[in-house]
Amino acid sequence: MTDTGKPLLRVLQGEAVWPPPLWLMRQAGRYLPEFRALRDQADFITRCMTPDLATEITLQPIRRYAMDGAILFSDILILPWAMGQSLEFVHGTGPVLGPIRSQADLDRLDPKRVPEATAPVMETLTRLRGILDGPDTIGAAQGGRTTLLGFAGAPFTVACYMVEGHGSREFEATRGMAYADPLLFDRLMARLTEATAEMLVAQIDAGAEAVMLFDSWSGLLPPSQFRRHVIAPTRAIVQEIHARRPGVPVIGFPRLAGVMATEYARETGVRVIALDTGADMNAMRGLLPDNMALQGNLDPLLLLAGGDAMTQEARAIRDAMKGRPHVFNLGHGVVPATPPEHVGELVRAVREVGP
Repeated sequence: MTDTGKPLLRVLQGEAVWPPPLWLMRQAGRYLPEFRALRDQADFITRCMTPDLATEITLQPIRRYAMDGAILFSDILILPWAMGQSLEFVHGTGPVLGPIRSQADLDRLDPKRVPEATAPVMETLTRLRGILDGPDTIGAAQGGRTTLLGFAGAPFTVACYMVEGHGSREFEATRGMAYADPLLFDRLMARLTEATAEMLVAQIDAGAEAVMLFDSWSGLLPPSQFRRHVIAPTRAIVQEIHARRPGVPVIGFPRLAGVMATEYARETGVRVIALDTGADMNAMRGLLPDNMALQGNLDPLLLLAGGDAMTQEARAIRDAMKGRPHVFNLGHGVVPATPPEHVGELVRAVREVGP
């Protein structure tokens, strides 16, 4: 048994805990009225890069729901922005970046800028760790039970936005570059892999107790490309973290990976695999080592709908994983229109167990 009073950290390190610890992707966000009250104070990047604001936003769902995990309020595109790529979040459009389409574009990115540019993010993590583990206010209220999570976008998903210059359903330019100019794409991926590992180590040093890699667009790739651009860079990042900060769990989220999720889990070295809504948790349980934690995977739209259907499905997922290291979460992020009371109902449904 892991020597910690933090249920989430215990599960991330391979212990089965009942009822399972719970946190939600995008748990700090637009569905919360307290978040919307802060939103008009600054633009998105400023909110991410201002420790007072980022700390407050991270803690909002902890105060409201006593989540077992507090995930840093930031964004996967902070890394390319920190390296010098232009980035703007446009209302109704999403992120807009100066696209990387040539070696000259790539050469303008400087990973050496990242430590200074992301210093406010590290300050936020240090503040959060002190608050969550401290004797005052929220730390005392939570009994020091909340695990602090850092995160980054995995290289392929971040590259999708960097090459495309915006969000997309298919990321044709990115995938086209991987096929038509593999040397350039490999150079971009190598730069991202190294910079991502460095940033996650810095997050751990600043206070994160575990880190998560979001590969939201991994499911766009065929198996050969998945192995090359998802499994290989993830394995390199995990190896670097484990070599430099032994024992820190890494959660991997290869969204929409389908059958490739099992190979991802076996080959990357992640301690925990987060599963999207389409994955069969019970089937995955039988395909992976008993001590590998699974995270997921309620449909966010079921959380949006709420009611008995949500409660029944949440408990079915929870009960199917009993005896297995399991972190209850969604299969993707909280939908902005979700009523906050539905999240409260979900927390109660997961945590209330019979005698």
